[in-house]
Amino acid sequence: MVGAGFLISGPGDEVRRDRANTVGGFTLIELLVVVAVIAVLIGVLLPALGKARASARRVQCASNQRQIAMGWSMYSHDWRSIVVPGQSGRFSETPRNIFDVGNGKQYRPKWFVVLGALSEIHAYHNPSPDREDEHTIQIDNELFICSETPDWTSTRNSSYGYNHQFLGNTRFVNDSENEGFINFPVLISAISAPASTVMFSDSMGTAAGKPADQRTENREDGSRDPDLLALGGHGYIIDPPRLTGDCDYADRRNRSAAHRSAPHERHGEMANIAYCDGHVEGKKLTELGYQIHADGSVAHSVNEETGQTATNQFFSGRNRDADPPTLSGAPVGSGSR
Repeated sequence: MVGAGFLISGPGDEVRRDRANTVGGFTLIELLVVVAVIAVLIGVLLPALGKARASARRVQCASNQRQIAMGWSMYSHDWRSIVVPGQSGRFSETPRNIFDVGNGKQYRPKWFVVLGALSEIHAYHNPSPDREDEHTIQIDNELFICSETPDWTSTRNSSYGYNHQFLGNTRFVNDSENEGFINFPVLISAISAPASTVMFSDSMGTAAGKPADQRTENREDGSRDPDLLALGGHGYIIDPPRLTGDCDYADRRNRSAAHRSAPHERHGEMANIAYCDGHVEGKKLTELGYQIHADGSVAHSVNEETGQTATNQFFSGRNRDADPPTLSGAPVGSGSR
């Protein structure tokens, strides 16, 4: 009580002071509970956020592929209905290897670079007629770089691989420029089932024939991995599911089952696939006709573990299985099933 200028404390004042000291505070147990709840929320939300980001990258990649497919169609319709080849053969006379790609001259341009000549969709701004730059020029147009593999920027070890064996292979029969091309020209009218014919896809490159746990990082400088294990090696072209003993491979120096190429299941265990009618779908390799061994390596033709055989139905252009063109120049489809 207050009296005569003095403050006199009563017995209830201590209780009131204790309450004042605790108002707005938390006990240790309460803080631990809050921290635990936040940790649970983070554990729930982070995977969902990661999936949302992965989904966004998949959608962006599919959008890229649709735009490239439009460029492919523009090229074929403007170039006497001839489909763009995977890459030109290497002629002995240097001038025959240099092409106008719309924004300059390039030594043996890859298929997606050639598109720029007519579609004005350029993969990079600094083409070079120098042979030394054939594989090392860096792609600087994000349209040609999968959002899931942003560092795969060289023209050789790149993100997207073309169905070159059936759509246009200008390497030489028997590796001799005097004997003509393996499979060129290919007219767009020859693709009788465009909606079920792969144009290009996310590419694993020549790492596809190796066990999954042996594959190494992409070599973004465009160099060749001496161990041939790097993801995206010769990624600009893909091999069809079923190969034969007399067909070409993505890597012409190493034509064997261990060094085959294939699409890359980089989007939630699926690969984005662009088809010749311009639509894009996500597919597993097995849905495209590939056979996969237990160690993750892609089979040459037959999966010895299951006895199942791969099929080129979605690569041949005719919605049925067919042998890939031969190195000796035998007609396409001579071994059709």
